[in-house]
Amino acid sequence: MLVGKQVRVRSAKNRLVPLYLKVDSGEHLAAARQLIACYRLAAGRTRGEIEDDLKLVVGEGPGALIHQGLAKLLEDRCEFEVASELTPEALREAVFESAAKHRADAAKAGVPFDRTAVLAEVSQLLALAPESVDRGLFADLKNEQRALTFDDCTPEFLLNRYNVALAQALLLRSTGMEVRVWGETPARFRQLFRAIKFHKLIATIRNNDGNSYTIALDGPLSLFSSTQKYGLQLALFLPAILHCKAFELKADVRWGAERVDKTFLLSGVDGLKSHLPDFGVYTPREIGHFEQNFRDSVEGWLLESDPAPQTVEGTVWVPDFTLTHTATGQSLFVEVLGFWRKMNIEAHYQRLKRGLPGKFLLVISEAYRADETDEVTLGNEVYRYKRTPSAGEVARIATGLLGVTTGKKKKG
Repeated sequence: MLVGKQVRVRSAKNRLVPLYLKVDSGEHLAAARQLIACYRLAAGRTRGEIEDDLKLVVGEGPGALIHQGLAKLLEDRCEFEVASELTPEALREAVFESAAKHRADAAKAGVPFDRTAVLAEVSQLLALAPESVDRGLFADLKNEQRALTFDDCTPEFLLNRYNVALAQALLLRSTGMEVRVWGETPARFRQLFRAIKFHKLIATIRNNDGNSYTIALDGPLSLFSSTQKYGLQLALFLPAILHCKAFELKADVRWGAERVDKTFLLSGVDGLKSHLPDFGVYTPREIGHFEQNFRDSVEGWLLESDPAPQTVEGTVWVPDFTLTHTATGQSLFVEVLGFWRKMNIEAHYQRLKRGLPGKFLLVISEAYRADETDEVTLGNEVYRYKRTPSAGEVARIATGLLGVTTGKKKKG
């Protein structure tokens, strides 16, 4: 992420306005290409060597801060190692001990100190090549770390990433944030709510009219401890919001050395693009097969794949289907839990049992049993499947839960 002076913003009364880059700017695209070219040659080179190359691109003009920010984001895409066969501390201890002895001997003999002799002695003692000893002496210093790989990207991607990084830098200093999202699919809402849990954020979710939700999140500066770590998690949550088409974000920020209260606003019309892959609306093959099989083979039931999210004990649950018995109009919610979803099954079941008794059915893969250290006892609202959920078995269990007449299988 961006740090220090790399975070370019201006104040407009009580608002903070990030100085976003124009992604289609020829000047910025050219700079991005040059910087990316430097990092494409980074493998095997030290940070210091890479920085020397960057000086020719970054320069000292008005655009230097922009170039420094872009370079920082590219550096974050590199994997570095401490290139030493032994720990640098062990090497330094051996070399310094040998050097002290050689320096004393050289002073007595009235001859110059011989650094090469020290490296040769230590290399023989540690069974290493002299150049390995020399290279590893200060390999733990940041400038001596060597790049292993670079995750390549396009200039357009880098400029978009820069704009997101500016917004993230402001969230690191927030006292609280409120986000309203509307008009999304259940799969998208599920992605958003699970991202909140994944990042361990403190949130209150309110269901509004018109397929809309308001999410209130505590900011790092509103907490008494672990503010840096929590602020980072809040910033990392932003890309999940950017996958939504329609949203409004308002964050209260304490800005500058004097921590003046400011407001940061962001919405879908600002054009920021998430730099993370969008896996949130992915439909697993098992769910697709089950849905098609159910509609082809079971009569007397209506299976709908866009159920409304449900508020259960202060949290939001987004099931996969609504299953309605056509003759009576009674319905329940169905959620398919396979390898692609990881959660505490027992806690999830008990929460639904308390909040939606008789109104849900969990279709759980047998693969989950491998993760259960103790035998978990679940009730009639659970159906375990091995490879693919059986449409007939789901209908049978739903019939028992709702106490209705059994739906017949379709002929042919």
